[in-house]
Amino acid sequence: MKTPIPLHAWGIRLTLLWLLAALQASSAQQKGIDIYSLTVDSKVSSRFAHTVVTSRVVNRADSMQEVTFQMELPKNAFITNFSMIIDGVSYPGNIKEKAAAQEQYSAAVARGESAGLVKATGRKMEQFQVSVSVAPAAKVTFELTYEELLKRRLGVYELLLKVRPQQLVKHLQMDIHIFEPQGIRFLDTESSFMTNELAEALTTSQNATKAHIHFKPTLTQQQKSPGRQDTILDGNFIVRYDVNRTTAGGSIQIENGYFVHYFAPDGLPTIPKNVIFVIDKSGSMWGRKIEQTREALIKILDDLNPKDQFNLIVFNREATPWKPSLVPASAEHIKQARTYASGIQAMGGTNINDAVLMGVQMLDKANREETVPASSVSILILLTDGDPTAGETNPERIQKNVQEAISGRYVLFCLGFGFDVSYSFLEKLALSNGGLARRIYEDSDSNLQLQDFYQEVANPLLMSVAFQYPSNAVEEVTQDNFGLLFKGSEMVVAGKLRDQSPDLLSAKISGQLSMQNISFLSESSAAEQELRFQSVKYIFHNFMERLWAYLTIQQLLEQRVAAADAKKAALEARALGLSLNYSFVTPLTSMVVTKPEGQEQSQVAEKPVENENRHKIIMPGQNMLRSQTMGRPMSKPKGAVIGEVNGYPLRVGLRGPPGDPRHFDRDVFLNRLVSGRASLTPDSGLQILPRVRDHPDRDTEATTESSPPPSTPAPLFILPLPGQEMEHLCVDISHSEGPVNLLSDPDQRVEVTGQYDAQKAQFTWLEVQFKDLQLVVLASPEHVVVTQGKRNSEYKWEATLFLDMRSLKMTMDKGGPLLFSSPDKVTIGLLHWNGPGQGLRLLLQDTDRFSSRVGGMLGQFYQNIVWEPPAADDNKWTLSVQGSNHSAIREHRLDYHGGLPGTEISCWSVVL
Repeated sequence: MKTPIPLHAWGIRLTLLWLLAALQASSAQQKGIDIYSLTVDSKVSSRFAHTVVTSRVVNRADSMQEVTFQMELPKNAFITNFSMIIDGVSYPGNIKEKAAAQEQYSAAVARGESAGLVKATGRKMEQFQVSVSVAPAAKVTFELTYEELLKRRLGVYELLLKVRPQQLVKHLQMDIHIFEPQGIRFLDTESSFMTNELAEALTTSQNATKAHIHFKPTLTQQQKSPGRQDTILDGNFIVRYDVNRTTAGGSIQIENGYFVHYFAPDGLPTIPKNVIFVIDKSGSMWGRKIEQTREALIKILDDLNPKDQFNLIVFNREATPWKPSLVPASAEHIKQARTYASGIQAMGGTNINDAVLMGVQMLDKANREETVPASSVSILILLTDGDPTAGETNPERIQKNVQEAISGRYVLFCLGFGFDVSYSFLEKLALSNGGLARRIYEDSDSNLQLQDFYQEVANPLLMSVAFQYPSNAVEEVTQDNFGLLFKGSEMVVAGKLRDQSPDLLSAKISGQLSMQNISFLSESSAAEQELRFQSVKYIFHNFMERLWAYLTIQQLLEQRVAAADAKKAALEARALGLSLNYSFVTPLTSMVVTKPEGQEQSQVAEKPVENENRHKIIMPGQNMLRSQTMGRPMSKPKGAVIGEVNGYPLRVGLRGPPGDPRHFDRDVFLNRLVSGRASLTPDSGLQILPRVRDHPDRDTEATTESSPPPSTPAPLFILPLPGQEMEHLCVDISHSEGPVNLLSDPDQRVEVTGQYDAQKAQFTWLEVQFKDLQLVVLASPEHVVVTQGKRNSEYKWEATLFLDMRSLKMTMDKGGPLLFSSPDKVTIGLLHWNGPGQGLRLLLQDTDRFSSRVGGMLGQFYQNIVWEPPAADDNKWTLSVQGSNHSAIREHRLDYHGGLPGTEISCWSVVL
């Protein structure tokens, strides 16, 4: 198995992603390059997004300067147009067949010119850039257009905009128009840079079928602080929404001779599943990767349905089952499996072939012996981080073995952990067996990525789904047969209406439930539908025809992955023809960027292919395609961190290709190291790296000194008591076992729990649940995990967050608390306190809004409480609440609500 290179990339989700292209303030302003206008206009019509980003730049310097336009867009998006206008002259980008564009690129290289292919890619995005030299006082306008069909994932569509101008922009404006004929069920926005002042520049208007989000901050609102020229706009802006579904047969929408059919029925029961998790535990998974896999697996096991059956297979050079056969997902079996999963250790080679075949044989046995329901769904989920190195190592033979063994009866999903895995091998393996491949990025949220993927396939609703339309009404229909429909997803079929087709288009959808076959009917009037798409503000010309072409190309490209050579050529030929006809930059086409005569650089923009970027990775804190005059490219790391020794990272350097005596085999070395037959020497290619113990921006000398114990320690809780003469109550806990119910208000549908560690005198986690919104926020000292429905998002403390949901705002400023506020509800805050007595803290405001039914360890103090005066000492009172008496002592304590270093206050302290 080869050595994975760490990756830092953002984001797990279906996205519409754009980067506000700009010049870095420090260098750009010194060179006199000024972005005076930056706009984005995004029209989302029936899930199909058409986005135009326009950047206007002027060279205010006395000499010619190079200006670089760069932006990020979704991996699933196709660029459709790019142009530069320099002093009134337009220089368009020309989309050509990839081979023809490559010839032009190669010719530029042969002439000694600096030619550049744009191939960088991140977790959910691709980066596009182009540079041009601009004369003094000259202006240049960059305009880029791309299109994407938004895919429903875990119950929502999501548009994510990455806002990063890196300088103040006089005219900065963003407009998102959404039109959904089915009706918009809900719409939320989230931002990682929004402040209360910036929020004033954001407006959202919505009616039954349309929404408009408008963001236009002033220069003052963009400033980090008065008088400074750097901008606070640096982060993500996300729009999430879903639509109404009133008919079980889905929604058929028609525009300009084309139709699209969206199918996501509500209320269907979940089909029982038989799932086998095939987990790589080879040596390369050692360290954080196997830890995150264990964490995710334990959480996934808890989410299994009692009607499901499951098993675990772990493999390195050999495959080992947890149980000899599938077992029901009973409470006892889940408990046993959790114990087993928590003990998985990494060591050895990678025998993918035997592990997957063992899973297939286990399913075969269960079906022969009829120990699983005949109408259940059987799924294999493979997780690996490298190439096969043991047993059968030829990828083509493995694919053939697995496909012959499965024979279309089961579904195989392949998860590739990190960037050293052969993604094309896993993709073909999955697509040949009815599943899909997904890359799991090495990051702090890898365990959440694994959990999210499982949630996508956790609840199958329909099997063998087929769409039927009258042959005299439609032609050139996209894929109309599907293996499985999962809860929270959506099936999409598009096609062309025939000439003289009837006004009423009907459809029949058939599928199989757990115990029976089922069919749905849907119909739509072309005349009525055409009237719906008349608003130019919300749609773009021929959008449904382009939607059909986009979907057709995507499906053709997917089909070619597992196709034989003869069929692959035919699929590529059709996809290429559509790409050129509709001006899409796809993996089969490239865009040649034309420039003014005499400019040295010639550039070709290509659609990156997932597996092409193996080992070509943007590292943490680096941006390979910067929105400024380009500096030197980032050097590749000389090795990869593979684990730790005494808490210190180990980095390994590759010393030659496989077969070369200098080549480093990590699996072999780790086994030898663990068994004591190898040591850390220069010849081993390993080095011990210094461990970063503190924040890199902190003063090293200051962090090594120990702080004296505070004379006024911070309490665990500071409770404002409305209507009481005793304004604040400081509450501490002396001991606690298991999770503690801190607050529970059934009227407000909110609950706060926490796990207290008496030995460390701090909370290991705090959890806030808003039941009406299906929102759960879990805070730990390391990060905050937000779960909406089944979607997980991870946020770091010290970040900025602004989430505006239907009846709740979730906000966090850098260094401040994470606040949950609503006009009629109590404001709840979570804080990662770094001061004396550090740990997690819970904050409360507007406590007069608690209902009379509030309860819990802290909630009890918002019931009818009685203060009994002291017999002798005025500083010692008795607090009586719900039949229990508590001693309250007047003390000076540290109030952390305003952040570090805290403020000394006088409050009444109670220990529970």
